[in-house]
Amino acid sequence: MNANSPRTPALDLIAAVVDPGSWHGWDEPVDVSTDDPGYRADLLAARERTGLDESVVTGEGTVGGRRVAVVACEFRFLAGSIGVAAGERLVRAVERATAEGLPLLAAPASGGTRMQEGTIAFLQMVKVTAAIADHKAAGLPYLVYLRHPTTGGVLASWGSLGHLTAAEPGALIGFLGPRVHEALYGEEFPQGVQVAENLLANGLVDAVLPAARLGEIVARSLSVLCGETAPAAGAAVAEVAGAPAIAPSAAESIRRSRLPGRPGVRELLAAVADDVTPLSGTGAGERDPGMLLALARVGGAPCVVLGHDRGRPAASERHGQALGPAGLRAARRGMRIAAELNLPLLSVVDTAGAALSREAEEGGLAGEIARCLADLVTLPAPTLCLLLGQGAGGAALALLPADRVVAARHAWLSPLPPEGASAILHRTTDRAYEVAERQGVRSADLMANGIVDRLVEEDGETGLLLTLGPLLGAELAALRACDQGERLAARRARYRRLGSAK
Repeated sequence: MNANSPRTPALDLIAAVVDPGSWHGWDEPVDVSTDDPGYRADLLAARERTGLDESVVTGEGTVGGRRVAVVACEFRFLAGSIGVAAGERLVRAVERATAEGLPLLAAPASGGTRMQEGTIAFLQMVKVTAAIADHKAAGLPYLVYLRHPTTGGVLASWGSLGHLTAAEPGALIGFLGPRVHEALYGEEFPQGVQVAENLLANGLVDAVLPAARLGEIVARSLSVLCGETAPAAGAAVAEVAGAPAIAPSAAESIRRSRLPGRPGVRELLAAVADDVTPLSGTGAGERDPGMLLALARVGGAPCVVLGHDRGRPAASERHGQALGPAGLRAARRGMRIAAELNLPLLSVVDTAGAALSREAEEGGLAGEIARCLADLVTLPAPTLCLLLGQGAGGAALALLPADRVVAARHAWLSPLPPEGASAILHRTTDRAYEVAERQGVRSADLMANGIVDRLVEEDGETGLLLTLGPLLGAELAALRACDQGERLAARRARYRRLGSAK
């Protein structure tokens, strides 16, 4: 989109998103009270041009049958700028949405603060941000759709606080508008930086989509974020029998976990999940292909999913993408969403290990592992971990702590990739499987040591996935039904007693 492209008026956007006939405006009339004759003329001209009395439209409608509050900017009204009246209208709408327990969709398109009103207008961003913070603290979803253009204080406040954030294709989105940058610094802002697609590539927004698809995405994401449990499809959960008479060796499980055809987190979601909404990166300008973050229903249970995503390696063994600090920051974003909305968190462990590089060290890899551990052991939301395949080192440990842990039969967990442990102990990688056997990395060993609560036998790729769907759904539903205090105490106790004789 460029400056000459037609912009979608606020009311047209709302009509494209909400169910037909469901829109009900909340706005009370605003008087023109300024003493500045030039500004007064601008306001009256904007009213004549748009048919609106201010730059913000608020109200409610249904999206997929669900009540949703909406606030949207009208860019044709003084560039969608926010003054005192618009700020007050925004705050009242957010407060009403909070009081009535409604999810909130914000669709800004704004040049930022209304310069004609100066500093008092600038400070409106504080009270709008406070209202959004209260809305999220009440456990209510907040979705943002950034339209062309969104800049300045609007982007730096309520435009950047969404649980999910999408953007209009080609939209100009940036803190400092190009015209202001050129006036201040005497040069054009670099092309292609403040564009929606570039923000997506850098993990700053979760999707780029046209307004025509917004209603569909809002409905799908709210079906998970609002937390209602749907009936699980398919067969009932099959009870898992005790360990086989002869458990597979560590060598066999490690080899099988690395086979190229073994299903990973993406195959798992494709087979067992509905209403999947992928999220992009950390929201802080970085992405890591080693981490998948999504909203989904797994076995009918709504949850935030975060999992190691190692892609499709070309080598004969399935080593794939190592996990770096940005991936762990993305995981922590998922943890925050789960905590704020009290949604169950499903973590999927399947990693050959963390990234070993200068960039990872300078990016604070060890600190991010530590913060993931701290967040998970204290997270108020229900947590379930699935050990799906490889579980090597700190990258695996960072997603492990949970209320319940389920393991596929050939999953394993080790302080390092077995080859690394062998190199430490024997100065060669040739004894990797021998070391792994002694370390107790197998799922049977994890079960015996109280690290895993449930084993899932593997009857081929399809059989494993079909079993996991209803099983994970049942586990998530059971965790949601638990008393939070008792569940948190039990989580802390399970890790406190590991390795203890008591």
